[in-house]
Amino acid sequence: MTVDHSRAPVLEALEEYHRSGRLGFTPPGHKQARGADPAVREVLGDAVFLGDVLASGGLDDRLVRGRVLQRAQELMADAVHAEHTFFSTCGSSLSVKAAMLSVAGPHEKLLIGRDAHKSVVSGLILSGIEPVWVEPRWDAARHLAHPPSADDFDRAFDAHPDARGALVTSPTPYGASASLRDIAEVCHRRSRPLIVDEAWGAHLPFHPDLPSWAMDAGADICVTSIHKMGSGLEQGSVFHLRGDLVPPALLGMRADLLGTTSPSVLIFAGLDGWRRQMALRGKELMGAALALADGVRAAIEEIDGMRVDDRDDFCGPGLADDFDPLPGVIDLDGLGVTGYQAADWLREHRGIDAHLVDHRRIGMQITHGDDRETTGELLSALRDLGRAARTLPRAPEVDVPSPGELRMEQALLPRDAFFGPAEDVPVARAAGRVAAEMITPYPPGIPAVLPGERLTGPVLRYLRTGLAAGMHLPDPSDPALDTVRVVDERADRGR
Repeated sequence: MTVDHSRAPVLEALEEYHRSGRLGFTPPGHKQARGADPAVREVLGDAVFLGDVLASGGLDDRLVRGRVLQRAQELMADAVHAEHTFFSTCGSSLSVKAAMLSVAGPHEKLLIGRDAHKSVVSGLILSGIEPVWVEPRWDAARHLAHPPSADDFDRAFDAHPDARGALVTSPTPYGASASLRDIAEVCHRRSRPLIVDEAWGAHLPFHPDLPSWAMDAGADICVTSIHKMGSGLEQGSVFHLRGDLVPPALLGMRADLLGTTSPSVLIFAGLDGWRRQMALRGKELMGAALALADGVRAAIEEIDGMRVDDRDDFCGPGLADDFDPLPGVIDLDGLGVTGYQAADWLREHRGIDAHLVDHRRIGMQITHGDDRETTGELLSALRDLGRAARTLPRAPEVDVPSPGELRMEQALLPRDAFFGPAEDVPVARAAGRVAAEMITPYPPGIPAVLPGERLTGPVLRYLRTGLAAGMHLPDPSDPALDTVRVVDERADRGR
């Protein structure tokens, strides 16, 4: 069948909706901007409201006989070599939960890299799936976690042959990538599906110099955030399926359980338009972005105290298998400032926002939306930061544990700990207790503490010192982290 990637079914249907002059006595209540607050219209513009129509009974008829969304999803699947694609307007945080629920159920095991995003942990809490954590490959010198290897998953399956499948995050927010083909082979040897959380990899299918794309590498389900490295709107996500280990109807049913019944046509349109853009011009656009990033990286290397992590830093024995250069991770260890300080200074003094921040790094993501003008502003701001760093106050030191100290015992299922009896205890008395909440440095959003893990002194010191240094912890019940929510052992003994 010939596929015409110059078509964009959602955008075309939206254009037809306006051309036909339809008059809706349906939600949304702003009625094509007419009822929206004038001050809101002035800030957002009417185009936002004009694109905000019902998906069925608006964009398409009430029985969706135009197959608008279905045709858009079929085109997306073809563009990335998937057999089925599902659009999501709730971000990859929902998509990855749907993927997990299609592979395992309550009290069934799922192998998961411990460098998973907090949305994966939320999926464990909601589903009751039992995680079997697979250790990342740690770079102790740089305090970085890279995705687990195929051998790591192989050993985990040997120890847990009843595991229903595996989930790996690749690429990481830092750009480190796994050997997905080898991990898929480990899973398929046992007739088990592989889920890839590829939220940071929307661009990967469109240029040969980028790391391997999950569908081409043999993964069964892949979750991708189009708004991260693509040009979709925030919350725009897709999940792709291929092979026969997960029935498409089952995956669709699990997604329907979690998804909204009022999806945003604006987000659908962004997904549809991005697919057309990449299918027609992806190699050209990604090639230009890679060339631009190469120049930016070389220029940053010339700034005293700054170093841009590259393939030689991330890849090698015991480290990552591949590397994406576009996240642009800058190590500031030689500058004597933390990533938190640098990000705050750049935002306040130069109007530059970093996408990734930790105790010694900032990430400056380059995409096909950048050009010499935007990157020139970035380089100028970074040079100014290099000069200003000498005058910045010494930042509080973050007590980063060794890799061995970061791992804690999973004493209870995340769901049982999260929903069970709990109490708040002073952080000084929390070591040895079982956490009843997540505590997540954000970004990148990888929890340091999961519900059900037995807390240790080194991890608590890391979080407390990190908070004092500027770390953002959005999820603990006590934002100051003076107390920690833990399982109430007295109530548990009384049951």
